[in-house]
Amino acid sequence: MRYLFFAFAFLGILSATSAVAPKTYDAKPIDHAQWDKLLKKHVSEKGFVDYAGFKKDAAELKKYLDLVSQNAPADSWSKDDQLAYWINAYNAFTVQLILDNYGVSSIKDIGSKIKIPFVNTPWDVKFINIEGKKMDLNNIEHGVIRKKFAEPRIHFALVCAAKSCPKLRNEAFTGAKLNEQLDDQGRDFLNDNTKNIVTKDKASLSKILSWYGGDFTKTQPMNEWVNKYSKVKMDKDASISHLNYNWELNGK
Repeated sequence: MRYLFFAFAFLGILSATSAVAPKTYDAKPIDHAQWDKLLKKHVSEKGFVDYAGFKKDAAELKKYLDLVSQNAPADSWSKDDQLAYWINAYNAFTVQLILDNYGVSSIKDIGSKIKIPFVNTPWDVKFINIEGKKMDLNNIEHGVIRKKFAEPRIHFALVCAAKSCPKLRNEAFTGAKLNEQLDDQGRDFLNDNTKNIVTKDKASLSKILSWYGGDFTKTQPMNEWVNKYSKVKMDKDASISHLNYNWELNGK
């Protein structure tokens, strides 16, 4: 799961996290060019995803996911290269999950199809293989990314295939450009009036900023995060509410 069912996110995370230990030998970061090519081809500038197009290129997506599966980050990678790997992995495997359940109108619809004991949501399905270790999307987000990287901006980059999510960036994240890319995602997200409405006196923010508010406020107040990216600046004492979340598929 990406946002709802947050209370269940940490079930089984510790075991999956410890199972994917970083490599200690010198290994170069993987090339995300194949994922970048697919994103440019099948994701619009506004973040709408052509899942039919991805389905036609399923073999190419599998090649990239195989590359990810066979090359977990090594200790020798920079922190930015490691984080870029995990963000790309989360987003690419989410696309694969939609393709595996092609025709759903929402990722949440997948949950009703699941007939696996103790698995209640699509974010709990262990369909991901990282160097022989079975993982689910929760493991990647909560057990690896949020646990290992003190980076609130990941919530502008992880995309769970819903319209209220941040847009799926139509280029791969890379270590060399990660800081710039995350800031750009923040600007896009906070200035999208379908996801956040900011005025001087009040702000109606995405529920992402409520669900994961603690990740942000560890470093600075929420209004400062908003004002860092929003073109319209809110006052320090402006009221904050949260918009309903649209779980419809982020497809065309």
